[in-house]
Order: sequence, then structure tokens, then C-alpha cells
Amino acid sequence: MGAWQPRDEAESHAGWRLWMALSTRVWPAPDWDGVPSTAVRGLADLLAECADIRGTYPGDPLAAVLRLVDSVVFVVGLPVDLWRDDHVPVDADRAALLHSDLAGVAEHAASVRALLAAGGGWAELEAG
Repeated sequence: MGAWQPRDEAESHAGWRLWMALSTRVWPAPDWDGVPSTAVRGLADLLAECADIRGTYPGDPLAAVLRLVDSVVFVVGLPVDLWRDDHVPVDADRAALLHSDLAGVAEHAASVRALLAAGGGWAELEAG
């Protein structure tokens, strides 16, 4: 995925906000009801936070941090679009599909968090 280094305070702040947003749970809570729309509710919240980061970022509209935001929106948006209107509890086959979609989001989130932590100087937070 490359490297990221904030160019200024605004980009550092945006990176920090994205790092924090990605620290929220991408997996359903332990008391999940088995309904896909409930499983992706946290992802929809993440999309809203990404939109807010992009909308309030005062710097260069092509800044590297915004490209990271866009990558998160792309990866998270797909499962949200697929599952947000599905209110039927999953069976074994659909559970496997949902799990696969959420695992892809979790993998991308972890790689973006690691990239942000390394470039922003928060690596010790990521390790702990």
C-alpha cells in the first residue's frame, strides 16, 4: 500500500481521525442478532465518519490522507451496499458470505491503520 507521511497539521489531524475511526469494531458485537443489516451498521457509521473527514479537510483535495479515506470508503461501501437492507437472519451459507465481506474490510482497515500509525508516529499505539 506504500507509505504515508502527513505534510502538515491538517493532514496529521485527518489521519488521526481516520485511524481512530478504523479502530471501531468492524465485526458485529457479541450479542449480534444474526441479521446482516445489523452486522454492517458500524460500517455505515464508518462511512459517515469518512465523509465528515473528507468534507472538513481544509488542505489539498488530492492529499494522500484523502486517498486513504477514499480507499476505506470503497472497501467498506461494497458490503454496506450489499447487506444494509437485508433483515433476514443468516443461514450457514449467507453467514460465510457475510463473514468473508467483513474479513475483507477488517484486513483493509488493519493495513490502513498500520500505514497511518507508521507515518503519523502512532506505531506504539498500534502495537499496544
